Amino acid sequence: MSSVSNSANSERVETPDLRKLRPVQDDWLGQIQKTGKATRPEDVFSFISHPLSTVELAQLAILRMLDHPFSDDSSNLQKLSRSEWKQVLQWLDYSGVALYFFDRFRHSGSIDLLPHWMHDRLQLSLDENIARTRSQIEESAAIQQEFQRLGIHYSVIKGISLWPHSVPDPVLRSQLDLDFLVAEESADTARNVLERRGYRLYAASDRSLEFKCNEQLGMSVKDLYKDLRSWSVELHVEPTATGNHSRLDRLEWRELFGMRMPTLSSVDIFLGQGLHVHKNVCAEFLRSAHVWEFRNAVLSRRHDAAFWKAVRIAAIDNRSVAIRLGVVLLLITEALGESAPDSLTGWTVPLVPAAARMWIRRYGHRSVLGRFPGSKRYLLLQKALHDAGVTPRRHSVESLIPTRLPPPIIRPLQNESSVTRILRNWMQFKFIAHRLRFHLIAGFDYWHESQLWAKIVRKIDQ
Repeated sequence: MSSVSNSANSERVETPDLRKLRPVQDDWLGQIQKTGKATRPEDVFSFISHPLSTVELAQLAILRMLDHPFSDDSSNLQKLSRSEWKQVLQWLDYSGVALYFFDRFRHSGSIDLLPHWMHDRLQLSLDENIARTRSQIEESAAIQQEFQRLGIHYSVIKGISLWPHSVPDPVLRSQLDLDFLVAEESADTARNVLERRGYRLYAASDRSLEFKCNEQLGMSVKDLYKDLRSWSVELHVEPTATGNHSRLDRLEWRELFGMRMPTLSSVDIFLGQGLHVHKNVCAEFLRSAHVWEFRNAVLSRRHDAAFWKAVRIAAIDNRSVAIRLGVVLLLITEALGESAPDSLTGWTVPLVPAAARMWIRRYGHRSVLGRFPGSKRYLLLQKALHDAGVTPRRHSVESLIPTRLPPPIIRPLQNESSVTRILRNWMQFKFIAHRLRFHLIAGFDYWHESQLWAKIVRKIDQ
């Protein structure tokens, strides 16, 4: 038997039906004291969640209505005031769900649930994003033509490669950058291609290079959907190692938007997408669109036994991958309902440690429904997973207390005027002040929650 299946059998944890558990108003610690010693995680699952606010209930209704527009959750939208609708709209923009939501409502006959001003705003955003997506695809095609001409070993990742299994229509997706996976030996050539096109390097590590082109001063969330010809590109470097089978050895060439493009295999796309969602669960802010898109990827192949067998074989030697996928699947079940087949959950969900399950029960909804810039409560999940052998990207102390200033939003421009320099520095100053405020507020919130969390964990361990 496989190593994953052996682990699953030896460490299997009985999974409670999260759909049947409901948040309650009573104080959770008081409930523990009333019920006495809790020996199983599921004994406290039912009362460790916070009740959702009116706005959060509306956000949750929107996510669920992306699949079922006439669900009973729609009544939560009819209760909203204008100020609450504005909060929902801001969340829609930051979460990446706005155009999915608007498109679903346009075709469902439920559009009257929206205030007229919000309908007009979302229609404008859709029109703008159609033009922006067209330009973005043209830019991607131009870059790829150079890659192919120079024989660069690469693949399109994320973005348009997620269509059609995860993304119903690319013009509805709020895509922030272009991503390519390039072979290590091709990385320098790919970098030269971007620099010749006017891109500037902003961040570099052993595994990735981040570039920006035609950076714009004073951009805000209102410009999110506009075609400003301001692009970001990330090159993810695939290391060349003896005996290591690269994802670039399993490419699938597809005809996308009038151009033949290399994409990862369907199994690699699925695994990469799930791990990307997990990475963002273990970060300050999780875009709800990423969760919903991954759920689409699961649902679109729910009855494809051969595909799930291939996914398991691909992850057979990596326990960490199985745990991280299990976390994402439990989070989706908690927020949006059950979606994954047993052939996927059977070797992933049972490996998720009890403390991580409790985190999903207590904080899962707020993680999926989070408002930008997010929180630091993910560090509690990160600790639970670290104890199970899933190594975090960086130490929790570094996440709580940053030791460096944030990188520049826009680097100095060539021959910039004094006015431009002042505006650029002012923009950076506001960003630093915003991040400082976030670290102070989120840090205090984390400290407070960690005290409550420690009591829960101690009670479970008794």
